[in-house]
Amino acid sequence: MRYSGSEKLEIIRLVEHSHLPVRRTLATLGILPMTFYRWYARLQAGGPEALDDKPSRPKRVWNRIPDDVREQIVELAWTSRSHGRWRRASPM
Repeated sequence: MRYSGSEKLEIIRLVEHSHLPVRRTLATLGILPMTFYRWYARLQAGGPEALDDKPSRPKRVWNRIPDDVREQIVELAWTSRSHGRWRRASPM
């Protein structure tokens, strides 16, 4: 189950103020200790906004061909006699 940043903060506060041991409180909530301590470390390092989910997909792929270069390559492929439509249209 995914929790929002505010839910994670609420869980951290609940565990901090619980009279039960941390592991028992987490077991009652159904949260793994490793997950809780990762959230807690993020809270300590970056504040409440650090608890918000971050996209797992990178914004930019390192080996992506820029759109303008890709268009030039496709145009070259279509107009080139050895690789373009001329070759596909001619019998072998």
